[in-house]
Amino acid sequence: MNSPHTGHEPPANLGDQDGGAPACVLSFNASDPSGASGIGADIATISAMGAHALPVVTSILVRDTAEIFESFDIDSDAVVEQARSILEDATIASWKVGFLGTAEGVSAVAEVLSDYSDVPLVSYLPNLSWMEEDAQMAYLDAFRELILPATMVLVGSHKTLTDFLLPEWDAERPPSARELAVAAAEHGTDYVLVTGIPLPDQFIDNVLASPQGAMTGERFERFEANFVGAGDTLSAALTAIISTGTPLDTAVAEALSFLDQALDAGFRPGMGGVVPDRFFWALPPGEHPSGEEGLTDTDNTADDTVPPAPHSRHVH
Repeated sequence: MNSPHTGHEPPANLGDQDGGAPACVLSFNASDPSGASGIGADIATISAMGAHALPVVTSILVRDTAEIFESFDIDSDAVVEQARSILEDATIASWKVGFLGTAEGVSAVAEVLSDYSDVPLVSYLPNLSWMEEDAQMAYLDAFRELILPATMVLVGSHKTLTDFLLPEWDAERPPSARELAVAAAEHGTDYVLVTGIPLPDQFIDNVLASPQGAMTGERFERFEANFVGAGDTLSAALTAIISTGTPLDTAVAEALSFLDQALDAGFRPGMGGVVPDRFFWALPPGEHPSGEEGLTDTDNTADDTVPPAPHSRHVH
């Protein structure tokens, strides 16, 4: 893969553009002890993009790099107090919603969002198949009703967004990104960023779309590896780039490029999936944390990831 960021050089065109304090980006997300996803991933990604992360913990995941075992709830009042304490002190330029724990947590976060409707919101919907069915359905219903109306960009894998937005879809072909955007717009969301759209000949598409059609995106050659935390990385990167006032289509292109390179430099801290290296640009040229020149092993690709192209060219 050809990466423009080598040596000790941070990603270009990110962070504060005037040389002053970095933009503040608030993230609502779960604590993940693996560091692959959740609030840890958001902090690392937002920091790597040159912005300042304001993390609000919404739940505590019990997981490793292979799977999620359970989640411990955080009282919704505690979530609200975390957010309001820093919002009364610091000015935020954008914010992200990740996993909010429970339907009650969704409601609490939505209450905070409603007081700052002018701040652009990126919402990420991960694969929640690990949750008990009743809790999952209650969470998704609350997310659909309360978070989507406040969302500028909804990020998720093609399968996850199809199950969420078009559960009755029964056509032989999969829904397009535009059709998913139309469904999201019915709930008040402006755009969708759909990842992992299957294409012929071992390609995967990642598309930003509005109800009017596809706007931008990138196609990657499929690389079958189990990446953990790609969705959180992509959505946090997009949120940080938006905080600088970058136009949305440009921000999406930069976020996809950042994710691609972070996955290319990915490593396995444990026995499970590959974790993106959000500070790939700080590595000495040609050095991978795994000690390998890129990733070579193959596994099933996780539902909430963007299959990258570590050894292939981008196809626009």
